Amino acid sequence: MDKANYDISLKRFLLNLISWGLKIVLIVIVLGTVGVETTSPAAVIAAAGLAVGLALQGSLANFAGGVLIMIFKPFKVGDFIQAQGETGTVKEIEIFTTKLLTPDNKEVIIPNGSLSNGNITNYSTEDTRRVDVTFGVGYGSDIKATKEVIMGVINSNDMILKDPAPAINVSELGDSAINFFTRVRVKKDDYWTINFYMIEQTKEALDTAGIDIPYPHHVEIQKQG
Repeated sequence: MDKANYDISLKRFLLNLISWGLKIVLIVIVLGTVGVETTSPAAVIAAAGLAVGLALQGSLANFAGGVLIMIFKPFKVGDFIQAQGETGTVKEIEIFTTKLLTPDNKEVIIPNGSLSNGNITNYSTEDTRRVDVTFGVGYGSDIKATKEVIMGVINSNDMILKDPAPAINVSELGDSAINFFTRVRVKKDDYWTINFYMIEQTKEALDTAGIDIPYPHHVEIQKQG
């Protein structure tokens, strides 16, 4: 499989499947070698197969889910995905389960049955990702000047792609702020770097330009008498 450049996900899945199959064959061979009649056990196993199958419906569903994942390939080892309420990098696809490694280095094991039947968001499929950040400024701020400040932050970083062009739009006239919805495209590996960069550098740039960023205030009224 290494020589044929098999997909690493398929390779690990097949090796896991073959390993279990060979173990079962080995048990039957050993029983035959020590003199145990294997035809009777085989008949018993076949007769008990239905009962075992009913008892292991969940495991069979997970096995079928693993097969479906290998056939349709919604993700592969190394992809960063979100599924079943968990987010992480696919570490391994086994017969019955898939292992994810979360950003904070925790291993999450998800049954293949529920994984194959649920919604999956694969962040690694495309080469680029869009970073969406919203900034709110006071109503006394100049809209054009605010856009220029934000665009200056964008233009100062070469990791932000120029095609498609970044977009800065007034998205909402909120209760206490004019909200600017900012969208930029980056390479998928640069997503978090640019996400944090945009938040931090835009805040500093707005402060330098004297553009107010409103925040909640509490007014305390005391009644005397």
